Amino acid sequence: MDKIAIFCSASDRIDPVYFEKARELGIWMGQNKKTLVYGGANIGLMECIARAAKENGSMVIGVVPLRLEERGRVSDLIDVNFRTDTLSDRKDIMLNEADVMVALPGGVGTLDEIFHVMAAATLDYHHKKVIFYNINGFWDGILDFLSGLATQHFAHHPLDSHYAVAHNLEELTELLK
Repeated sequence: MDKIAIFCSASDRIDPVYFEKARELGIWMGQNKKTLVYGGANIGLMECIARAAKENGSMVIGVVPLRLEERGRVSDLIDVNFRTDTLSDRKDIMLNEADVMVALPGGVGTLDEIFHVMAAATLDYHHKKVIFYNINGFWDGILDFLSGLATQHFAHHPLDSHYAVAHNLEELTELLK
């Protein structure tokens, strides 16, 4: 798994622990010559992981929707820039470009990306996984919800075959090997 898509927050107003963990992951990616595929924003965890990855040797692929560009929010760390008209295009390109997706803490955009990937996997469009990086239990509510979907028979196949969970960097990097 050499090309890792990262779904994460574009907010600078979140707990510093999330920046610390994003930075650690970016450093690991660079040191292990992994390519970062991400949303291309110059703020929040997006910029944090891109900077750490690039400074440590990663190639950085940004998938940038037009609205982000219009708002002056495109990172200058990007080596390869895919420009898109819509968020739907962005999700499709990120999915196609990456071998695996990692979900760091994020908001509705991150949720949209996660569910896009998982829904496509349930229909056999691909066999890629989302790894929830469950820093400080951030994803516990979503993981409980997904489990509930399965136990209440709203999922045709076991949903946990489409995702994995890591609680720390060691667990995460083991899943990425």
